[in-house]
Amino acid sequence: MLAVKRKFSFLKKTVKYYCYSIAVVVVYVLFSIVLSYITVNKNSENTNDLKTVYLHSNGVHYGVHLSVILPIKSMSDVLKKDLILPESHQFAKFGWGDKDFYMNVPTWNDFKVKYAFGAFFLDHPTLIHVKTYKSKQERWIPIKANEEEVRRLNNFLEASFKLDNKSDKIFIPQNLYTNNDALFEAEGSYSPIKTCNTWVNNSFKQSGLKASFWTLFDFGLLNKYN
Repeated sequence: MLAVKRKFSFLKKTVKYYCYSIAVVVVYVLFSIVLSYITVNKNSENTNDLKTVYLHSNGVHYGVHLSVILPIKSMSDVLKKDLILPESHQFAKFGWGDKDFYMNVPTWNDFKVKYAFGAFFLDHPTLIHVKTYKSKQERWIPIKANEEEVRRLNNFLEASFKLDNKSDKIFIPQNLYTNNDALFEAEGSYSPIKTCNTWVNNSFKQSGLKASFWTLFDFGLLNKYN
């Protein structure tokens, strides 16, 4: 009889644990959605000398991941330093994320739960993925930005790279991506509070561009520009 009670007690605790875990996830997602609809930087203070930057989500087929794209001619010399920028290419796309995930899941065919778990719940280092393009891609969303906003966007991206003791960006050798892709060590750790999408959203917030108060999902920022 005592053994039955112990088993029942264990089962009850297990069910409670899973119920609490599911509740936390649900609240987290709902909270994320609500905050994503709160808009900051609604109006630019300066509409002179407008330039164009771009926003891109790789879509549900490859996973939901935001990146920000700058014309190479709009990039600062500090940001360009140590990057691989072919002369025939006009644009550079920047994405930030969990290093372990990038290095082990180049496509969703390589996905394993342990990589997603590690990205969200373990203190993993991060990297910046830089990809260059010869021309503008059809799925990029164009966003008008004044000179000051572009300067601040450059500053945000510059500060996101981890530097060595010579103040050089730290290149990560890899053979997973194309010759137009390069990976670099990044500042910060990936977490449920700071994801690839919140990083891009933060780049817009700090630049003075319209953004979400905070967003977990790509649509939080994309909806500001639809």
